[in-house]
Amino acid sequence: MKLAKTIRFDRSDLNVFPLAADEGEWALVGTFCFAGIGETDIKGKVKQAFSNGFFGLDSMGFSTLVSIVTVKPDDLGKIEKRLCSIFMNEFGAPDEAAAMAAVAEEIKFMADLCAEHKTGTLLAIQRSLGDDGIRELFRSLAKPESCAEQKIWTMVDDDDAADSAEGHAHGKG
Repeated sequence: MKLAKTIRFDRSDLNVFPLAADEGEWALVGTFCFAGIGETDIKGKVKQAFSNGFFGLDSMGFSTLVSIVTVKPDDLGKIEKRLCSIFMNEFGAPDEAAAMAAVAEEIKFMADLCAEHKTGTLLAIQRSLGDDGIRELFRSLAKPESCAEQKIWTMVDDDDAADSAEGHAHGKG
């Protein structure tokens, strides 16, 4: 099974969300955080979280991007337990059975979203509020196209570096 973890390429999440998720947290779509939200509530940092944020499971913060990873069986149990606790303690689930039903639904939704992509693919979300409720649009960036694959350093042998420096000194480069 594939799910996603938060990823941060720069510090912008720290400035735009009410609470930014930490790098490497398990992440869910998290639209449940905005159940019952009204148009007048969608402003400032809440607007950013609503419009562009995935939900980080440990911090209950938000992340603009997530990266698809394979889940180990023991991690899945931890994810389920943490989300159940969040649903009961933060979102008022009436009992553990109701919370676990919601947990299963949220994890399945995220797993279905991730299943069609290769590990390492980045996902972004865009939410909007309309007359028919909250709409979600997901964008993906395949791993080979992502920043993670860019080569920023080139290793050269000392002999090559000396030849290159010599070439530049003599006006060849």
